[in-house]
Amino acid sequence: MSDLTIQLTDHPKAKPADESKLKFGDLFTDHMLMMDYDEGQGWHDARIVPYGPLALDPAAMCLHYGQEVFEGMKAYRAEDGRILLFRPEQNFARLNLSNDRLCIPPVDEDKMVEYLKEFLRVEKDWVPHSKDTSLYLRPFIIAIDPHLGVHSGKHYYFIVIASPVGAYYPEGLNPVSIYVETKYVRSVRGGTGFTKTAGNYSASLKAQSEAEEKHYTQVLWLDGVERRYIEEVGTMNVFFKIDGEIITPSLDGSILGGITRKSAIELMHSWGLKVTERRISIDELAEAYDAGKLEEAFGTGTAAVISPIGFLDWGDTKKMEIGGGKIGPVSQRLYDELTAIQWGRTKDPFGWSVEVCK
Repeated sequence: MSDLTIQLTDHPKAKPADESKLKFGDLFTDHMLMMDYDEGQGWHDARIVPYGPLALDPAAMCLHYGQEVFEGMKAYRAEDGRILLFRPEQNFARLNLSNDRLCIPPVDEDKMVEYLKEFLRVEKDWVPHSKDTSLYLRPFIIAIDPHLGVHSGKHYYFIVIASPVGAYYPEGLNPVSIYVETKYVRSVRGGTGFTKTAGNYSASLKAQSEAEEKHYTQVLWLDGVERRYIEEVGTMNVFFKIDGEIITPSLDGSILGGITRKSAIELMHSWGLKVTERRISIDELAEAYDAGKLEEAFGTGTAAVISPIGFLDWGDTKKMEIGGGKIGPVSQRLYDELTAIQWGRTKDPFGWSVEVCK
C-alpha cells in the first residue's frame, strides 16, 4: 500500500523449533504495525516496524486514566499453505464501537483490514504450521498525551502485535468447571461492559483469582444490578441448551458482542436450530436443571472457539453437572465446523474467511 511504510528488522528472531510447546502470549514476532493520531491531523504515518519497546511519557494518559481499547483475532495457516483471517471486518467494527464509548477517534475499518493483511505478509513465516496452532493478533489503541487530567486524549498510538500460539486444548476438548460469581460485579448497563477495554478485564481479576483458588476454570458473571441475570462466562459469551432450545443472554449494553458468538448463532440458524437471545436468570437455569431440561452449556470466544461447560457451582444454592460432565453434540459440532472454516479445512459457505496470501 502506498501510504504504508515498511522497515524490516536487522535482527530477526529464531522461529519456534517445536510448535507443540507454543503457549499463549509468551512469544512475539519480529515486527509490529503502528499508526499515530494527532488532533487536527487524524490517523497518519501507518508503518510496519521492528517489534520493540514504546517510548511513553510517565504521564501518558493511558497509564493513569485507562483510555485504551483492544481486539483479539487470529491468522490461520491452511493445509495448502494459505494464510487466512476470520471475519476481520467484524473485529474492526467492534473496535470502533469501543472507540466511540472510550472517546477515541474511529479508524478506517476497510483500511485497517488491508494494513493487517500487509502486516501478515511480512510476518507470514511466523504463522505456525501444526494442526490447531495459529498466530494471535492483538490490535490496540492507547492515549499517549503527557498530561494529568481526566479528559479524552488528543494523541494516540494504534498498534498491532502478534504471537504464535498453540492449540487451546492440547489434550482434547474437555468440559470445564465454572463458579457462579455472586459477590463481585463485572459491568452494568451504561458502563463499558460491551466494549473491549482494559478496565473491564482488571475488574474481573479478583473474582477470577478466587475462582481459581477453588479449582474452577472461570466465573459465570451475573448482572450488576439484580445479581440474577446471566451475562458472560469469564472472557467468553455463554450459551445454554434447554429442552432443545439454544439460549444466550441478549446484548443489552453490559455484554461484549463476540465475533465467535455471532458466528455460532448464524451457524446454528443455518442448521435449523432454535436460537434465542434474551435475558436468562440463574434461577431459571437451576429450575431447568432440576427438571432435567438443561442439556448443554458452552462458552464462545476467539481463544478457545468453543469451551464446553461440564459443571456449574452456584455456591450454597445449587451445584449442577451438565450433560454428565461430557461435551454435548451442539458444542462439538460448533467447534468442528467453526475450526474447519477458520483453518480452511472445509468450504466456507458464509464468506467469513479472508485470504491473506499463499
